[in-house]
Amino acid sequence: MEHTTEHGSLGERAARVLDRNWTGTSTVPSRTLYPHQWSWDSAFIAIGLRHVAPLRAQTELETLLAAQWGDGRVPHIVFNPAVPSDAYFPGPAFWRSATAGRGAGAPAGVQTSGIVQPPVHALAAWLVHRADPRLSRARGFLSRVYPALAAWHRYLLHRRDLGGGGLVSVVHPWEQGMDNSPCWDAPLARVSPAPARAFRRRDLEHGAAGDRPTDLDYGRYVRLAADYRDGGYADGPCGRREFAVEDPSFNALLAASEHALAHIARELGAAGTARHARAERLTAALVERLWDPEAEMFFCRDLRASDSLDPRGPDGSRALVTEYGVSGLIPLILPALPREVAAALVRTARGPRFGLGGGVRLAPSYDLRGPAFDPHRYWRGPAWFNTNWLLERGLRLHGERAQAARLRAALLDVAAATDFAEYVDPYTGEGCGARGFGWTAALTLDLLDPAGPQAGAPPRDDTEHETEETGAGAR
Repeated sequence: MEHTTEHGSLGERAARVLDRNWTGTSTVPSRTLYPHQWSWDSAFIAIGLRHVAPLRAQTELETLLAAQWGDGRVPHIVFNPAVPSDAYFPGPAFWRSATAGRGAGAPAGVQTSGIVQPPVHALAAWLVHRADPRLSRARGFLSRVYPALAAWHRYLLHRRDLGGGGLVSVVHPWEQGMDNSPCWDAPLARVSPAPARAFRRRDLEHGAAGDRPTDLDYGRYVRLAADYRDGGYADGPCGRREFAVEDPSFNALLAASEHALAHIARELGAAGTARHARAERLTAALVERLWDPEAEMFFCRDLRASDSLDPRGPDGSRALVTEYGVSGLIPLILPALPREVAAALVRTARGPRFGLGGGVRLAPSYDLRGPAFDPHRYWRGPAWFNTNWLLERGLRLHGERAQAARLRAALLDVAAATDFAEYVDPYTGEGCGARGFGWTAALTLDLLDPAGPQAGAPPRDDTEHETEETGAGAR
């Protein structure tokens, strides 16, 4: 498929977005709306950068992991000191990582948030290595990132199994990455919001209020984050928390990254069998605790709604949040997913709730028939490139190659038409949010040639890119 305009090929256009967003050590999602380094954004960005600038792709991940906490967590934001402290809320003055996070091993030399995001990083590291193994081996890339990635997974598996059933819990909607999903409405309802005077919403300066979370929801996000901070970012039993949820996509990405860590271990001369086995246990726990066979969907599990470890017990049935979010389709990326579960998920993706293959340009973030569906409001209906990239990957993995090819073509068309929008209306493909968005451009590069460096933007000498001040586009 040819994607050429008067401004150059789609690959060249995508590479220019990443050049503009490059700071010298990492890539911002957006120069205006998100002027720092975000955790899972950097993983997706590295996956795209591997095709055009393998050294920068490695540096992207190394910069993020340099901000890892002593307990193993990888923070969801690494703040750039060159950006004004009030350019983004919640900023470093809110999180107070060096002081509030001291007991959890927050680094003293860099300011970060205290929560996490989905663990895509080991998968990204393995793909980056494969793009240029000679450079990776010469730099010792995998040998340097492997201990950090292993510690990151240990933190999640040991500190965040709040339900005791083998799955990781998120303690804030921002951790799952799909911040404003209706899947959080029921668990969030018990949270008293922070008063509006306690914070200033910088996001509304760069986006329409109708596209963003409501003030009520934002107040609840701030309350949860402040309580976690004031508790020293300590992870304890879910009974002490107002919000503790087992999420399908977060755990599926951890399982996929465990498989990737197994490959990395073997590349470094160690055995990877135990990690593959751990990934398969995570997959089995996903099916046991979050799969609803009648609904043909994975659902989030609200741990505060039940103390039972049996998801099919009298309390467990109430604990499943039966909202159809795109998170419930992401386990398609797992190779050990039972065949009947994968087939059912494909039926759900094609059905009237997600409309994949008919009726929508891209898979929405939330149920098209759901009461909270909104095609423009953040994660309550719009289609996102990273989730659709994961679905394309999962469809190919489970033999749905024709459907995957159609989705790939739609992603490339929409990226080109919207100037790499942050997210889009799933029906029309109309761009919403920021333009020139980092992971949209990066995943476009990957989709142009998922098997290797794509021809439209050949690898360059990474030393050509000068360091830029991220404060230039800050809010």
